[in-house]
Amino acid sequence: MELEALQKIAPDIEKLGASLVSISPQQREYMLETAQKHRLNFELLRDEKNRIAKQYGLVYTVPEDLKAIYLSFRIDLEKYNGDTSWELPMPGRVVIDQDAVVRNVAVDPDYTIRPEPEETIAVLRALKEG
Repeated sequence: MELEALQKIAPDIEKLGASLVSISPQQREYMLETAQKHRLNFELLRDEKNRIAKQYGLVYTVPEDLKAIYLSFRIDLEKYNGDTSWELPMPGRVVIDQDAVVRNVAVDPDYTIRPEPEETIAVLRALKEG
């Protein structure tokens, strides 16, 4: 799972002087449940109803065929996200420096393509070096 991979590199991110934050539309109780289940020690923020992700055009609606698959695995986005939209943010990575300047973005409209955690370390090293 992606969260476990992020947890694994969290210490390396901190050693490079950065912070790892995950943003999700999930309701707080489910985010906390996920954090406990996967023993996450990085910050989880809620983007209620994908309001921020929508501003950046990074939201898609889960198609009906995929919705059926989600439900067959007991993944009920209405329950977890607290709305009936069946919308999700595109998975991605944004690296923002201490001056609030966006230094790197990796996002793909294909939800199965996700930035590799090791790539995040490489981006941070390159920024630190200069």
